[in-house]
Amino acid sequence: MSKIKLKEIAHGRSGDKGDAANIGIIAYDEKGYELIEKYLTVEKVKKHFEGICHGKVERYEMPNIRALNFLLHNTLGGGGTVSLKHDAQGKTLAAALLRLELDG
Repeated sequence: MSKIKLKEIAHGRSGDKGDAANIGIIAYDEKGYELIEKYLTVEKVKKHFEGICHGKVERYEMPNIRALNFLLHNTLGGGGTVSLKHDAQGKTLAAALLRLELDG
């Protein structure tokens, strides 16, 4: 099995839901969706954001649009209006996740 960067098979968007970061990963095609569905697990995302995500990670599957949505709880330092983090709305987290390497 070879490694593939997530950004080669998908694009993403991210933002905030209070203190939780919301990351959507959308595969470019069906084969890409099969890979992210299989290999982009809650555990991988939690490990990738170790030190940033201090709560649980939830994953939601949307096969009709070839996407996965992740909620990273306790990640944004209280949320946009109270956080002292540089990225209080989590806008850069999708780009950070797209650097993850998957087995493929």
